[in-house]
Amino acid sequence: MSEKPIRVAVVGAGEFGRNHVRVWRELEGVELAGVVDANADRAAKIAAEFGTKVIRDLDALAAERVNAVSVAVPTRAHAEIGCRLLDAGMDVLVEKPMAASLEEADELIASAKRAGGILQIGHVERFNPAVVAAQKIVLRPMFFEVHRLGIFTPRSLDIDVVYDVMIHDLDILLSLVDSPVVDLKAVGIPVITDKVDIAHARVEFATGTVANVTASRVSTERVRKMRFFQEHEYVSLDFARQDALRIRVKPGTPQPGIGFEKLETALEEPLRAELRAFLDSVRTRKPSVVDGAAGRRALALADGVMAGILDHARRVQLGAFSPQDIR
Repeated sequence: MSEKPIRVAVVGAGEFGRNHVRVWRELEGVELAGVVDANADRAAKIAAEFGTKVIRDLDALAAERVNAVSVAVPTRAHAEIGCRLLDAGMDVLVEKPMAASLEEADELIASAKRAGGILQIGHVERFNPAVVAAQKIVLRPMFFEVHRLGIFTPRSLDIDVVYDVMIHDLDILLSLVDSPVVDLKAVGIPVITDKVDIAHARVEFATGTVANVTASRVSTERVRKMRFFQEHEYVSLDFARQDALRIRVKPGTPQPGIGFEKLETALEEPLRAELRAFLDSVRTRKPSVVDGAAGRRALALADGVMAGILDHARRVQLGAFSPQDIR
């Protein structure tokens, strides 16, 4: 006898929300109950495209017997909507960054704990096959070089590139280096918008591990790569190609030799893997792979990067933006 399908809804019918609707429609064991959005026309368009229906508002989700919800609204509304759904007894996957502040992140975590609900944060790159493969071989990485560069698009311009783009890599770093951050330097500037559009951070951990992280949404090419070095080996991840290459000294040879190994990866759209993991947590009640605590750690580090950017701007008297413009 097959398990009862999980009834799922999507709140937010923008670009991210549309992708959630698309993938939920494809997954087995799911009934897509519908989509909620403040913009009725946008909700209707997405519902028609994927053969589902518009749900009037958040209050109507309970009447639709919804078990779990993807929240893909602007960041400023994550905590308010996420807490409301958790308090109503629904499990929630909220897009990254999990909230507009650490205080709001704590509210989400508290709501999940109080309700006994599943809270997963949408750090989708954790489910990239390249990252999954690298997690199996990471030992003691000492140096990271990370680039996540994108061409400008009018998307997610309500937040700085640190929270929109860099936070993916900050989350991955924290998952690979189990150690407190002891030093952080950062620089960033607005280029096209009134938010920070390009940023660089140097992060040092208590283990001595150092990471250089660059994020941009105003580049002329798309680059999404992470490279890290540990004793006698170098690992290169390409998020776009979803592959990972391991380069290391061959042991047991008279002369040092270099071996190249492409790590085994199971290719899958990261969003699909992310939603499958959420679905599994909803069914089994196991904690999410990227739970509220993980989302909060990434947000706290992103806040640290933004503080470093502001400190640098003050020191060099950069007039491109002022603190009140940020976030």
